Amino acid sequence: MSSIGTGYDLSASQFSPDGRVFQVEYALKAVENSGTAIGVRCKDGVVFGVEKLVMLKLYETGTNKRIFHIDRHIGMYLADRVAMYVHAYTLYSAVRPFGCSVMLGSFSEDTPQLHMIDPSGVFFGYHGCAIGKARQAAKTEVEKFLTADKHFKDMTCEQVVKEVAKMIYVVHDEVKDKAFELELSWVGKRTNGRHEVVPKEIADEAIAYGKQALEESSSSDDDDL
Repeated sequence: MSSIGTGYDLSASQFSPDGRVFQVEYALKAVENSGTAIGVRCKDGVVFGVEKLVMLKLYETGTNKRIFHIDRHIGMYLADRVAMYVHAYTLYSAVRPFGCSVMLGSFSEDTPQLHMIDPSGVFFGYHGCAIGKARQAAKTEVEKFLTADKHFKDMTCEQVVKEVAKMIYVVHDEVKDKAFELELSWVGKRTNGRHEVVPKEIADEAIAYGKQALEESSSSDDDDL
């Protein structure tokens, strides 16, 4: 990329001869180096699961959250507004694209919505999406629940929380990143349309389910060897 992009990666508004915007690609690379995050839209809400990597033992547990509440009165028109704002930072040489992707979930009139915004400002609605280091493996896991026989749209938030926790544990790279914290949240009918952290007892059950799935996966791999 360095030889091709030389001289064409100094400005967010500059295109290379082959039509690429390298500043946006660099921002996407920053997203790819983060911990894995998964968002899933189900029958009665939206569930988020985030792998928060713990780089040092000195870090205090529960700090530096990666899941945030926006506001209880904001609807999904926000997805378009935020996308336009993010896109504006790719149009001028005096600014740089945001080095992050944003997942937005909402629930109104019994309808869950899940959107994701890329650093380029492009946004789409999703049944399920993933970002971070293990995004490809996570997407593969999500796609397993988008079949006619087994679909997230037929599952409740409580059922999906377990599956999301399982996905995070299965795709986590224990060799490169040993320690991590799992953040889980949801918004839906159960929470009266408010985004909330998954209650501790349900989260603990989901984490146990994820760890068990990881152990079963590891044992099956050992048997194959």
